Amino acid sequence: MAMTKTRRKFGMAVDLERCLGCWTCAVVCKEENDVPMGLWWNRVLTEGGDGLDKPDGTYPHLDLDYLPLACQHCEDAPCVKVCPAEATYKREDGGIVLVDYSKCIGCRYCMAACPYSVRVFNWAEPQRIPDFSYGMVEGRPRGVVEKCTFCVHRLDQGLEPSCVVSCPAQARIFGDLNDPDSPVSVAVRERGGTQMLADKGTHPQVYYLSKRRKRPL
Repeated sequence: MAMTKTRRKFGMAVDLERCLGCWTCAVVCKEENDVPMGLWWNRVLTEGGDGLDKPDGTYPHLDLDYLPLACQHCEDAPCVKVCPAEATYKREDGGIVLVDYSKCIGCRYCMAACPYSVRVFNWAEPQRIPDFSYGMVEGRPRGVVEKCTFCVHRLDQGLEPSCVVSCPAQARIFGDLNDPDSPVSVAVRERGGTQMLADKGTHPQVYYLSKRRKRPL
């Protein structure tokens, strides 16, 4: 009897021990995906509050830790459930969450349903500096919701997302979570990877590898 091949489930592990908070992932994502000014698909948060490099604690006892944040590509994605136009969907291959921009009606129900606040909306005509499309994918029009796609155009070429290959600290690991021998599966298993807001029951395909020590200032 022929064995059925296991369907792929793309996922990412973010090593919080290695992350330097340099924002390379965010900037490269912006360039790769033609993300306009004022919008970010990838962000790097700090535990001390909003803004860049906000430490936690009271001087001189300060700690500075970073939290990269983008779409979690949830298995049980609430954004998919609430979209009245079926513009947000999970692709069968890899289980990644995508948006069909031709169907998006700009209602932003998906933004309200997402517990991670990782979607952005084009309120005005997209502005870019320099004033032309510079990404490897076509830019989105005004009035649609957009977000991280795991660089699906690169996945279809057998390549990893740009944020993974560009990270100078090698803090991101990407691969098939359904393959127990893939680097991402091994990292999650051996480092005890955790999912953000696991209590929400969305089952993210992005895991965070915990810090083994604090990074004092």
